[in-house]
Amino acid sequence: MLRQVLISSIAAIGMSSAPAALADSPERTLIRAGTLLAVPGNAPESDRLIVIEDGIVVDIVPLAMEAEYADGQHRVIDLSDQFVMPGFIDLHVHLSGETGSGSKLTAVTDSDAHVALTAAWHARKTLMAGFTTVRDLGSRGNAIFALRDSIRQNKVPGPKILVSGTAVAATGGHGDFHGFRQEVLDALPSYATCDGADDCRAAVRRLVKRGADVIKVTVTGGVLSETAAGTGLQMTPDELSAIVETAHALGRKVTAHAHAAVGVEAALNAGFDSIEHAMWADEDTMRLFRKTGAWLIPTVYPITAVGDTPEKMRQGPFKDLPAPIMAKLLALGRQPKEMTALAIRMNVNIALGTDSGVSPHGENANEFIEYVNAGMTEMQALVAGTRDAAIAGGIDATTGTLEKGKAADIVAMQGSPLEDISSVLEPRFVMRDGIVFRHDR
Repeated sequence: MLRQVLISSIAAIGMSSAPAALADSPERTLIRAGTLLAVPGNAPESDRLIVIEDGIVVDIVPLAMEAEYADGQHRVIDLSDQFVMPGFIDLHVHLSGETGSGSKLTAVTDSDAHVALTAAWHARKTLMAGFTTVRDLGSRGNAIFALRDSIRQNKVPGPKILVSGTAVAATGGHGDFHGFRQEVLDALPSYATCDGADDCRAAVRRLVKRGADVIKVTVTGGVLSETAAGTGLQMTPDELSAIVETAHALGRKVTAHAHAAVGVEAALNAGFDSIEHAMWADEDTMRLFRKTGAWLIPTVYPITAVGDTPEKMRQGPFKDLPAPIMAKLLALGRQPKEMTALAIRMNVNIALGTDSGVSPHGENANEFIEYVNAGMTEMQALVAGTRDAAIAGGIDATTGTLEKGKAADIVAMQGSPLEDISSVLEPRFVMRDGIVFRHDR
């Protein structure tokens, strides 16, 4: 019954045709993989058979053993001419919208229902791009929680979602509302803004009560907040320590939006599990990353999408943004790319995240290419967006590799991304939890 609901939901949000595999199917699925990278970081293997039951990988064997698993009630998917690997993971997206010159007004014009449908559309695009799990680090209202739960229940198509809800932020800091008249600011909800250690503990508890899977904290200022407060540290050490202690006590990982090196280092010293962006991190910061073992989520592709020179930025999709935002954007230049190259050279733990919503949804796989351009090998980039992203997100027990007992989250492409990383931009097959969402024939 759930499969039939899923088909109807896909049609309702604009998918031109639902793959036949979405219909009711036998409990066992056999996938013939021409080249299989089951565990990124290990060597790929040829002519393998992936055996799936109830959405879980139960065996991976030589293709010659297919007859032993053929029980008359099985389905066979032939990917013998393709490169097969675990589904991609993006640890930083914002599914509820896309930033642009008109995005400011959506905070006060779009209904929650409209936000939910927009997020569902972006989730579908992301899944079809090969991403079977994402971490949404800031979407308005309750729509993202509803979308997460509906995807889990197979009511709508999309990647599995880890949700932060709104970010913990200092009052008036990045993550709070800016740029509206006072009466509008007073009317907008500041659900997780906080001041002082005790208030920040309470903010974390409210988010966990609301259903947050992960806690995001805007430790520094941000480029896209309409304020001339810069991108420096905006929270105190006591506040940061209280947030981490509370989040960990409640079984949640905690990640920091942080740009300035002083903010990145403050979050690392407080025990944060990961840092998003880290644009101005330097060599000392990288050494602290290595000392703490925290993960860096670089989010490089958005700077390519909006332009990595002042000339491109002034002509790109953000050209009409307010002056305080444009000034911070122009100051970035190529810094995100230089920072990522430094982190790679210094062997910092890196997991893939894009900040999609700043860059267009569905273009997430370009982040793999950015990492290779910054100095990673093709294999290292694939590891960052699968196995290591799962570890950084705390979900490696169920996804990130194709092994017995893990979810059948699978992507396949015609070319080998180990030979040409741009192959990740053209997935031909996408399966999440044993359900086929894309199969180009």
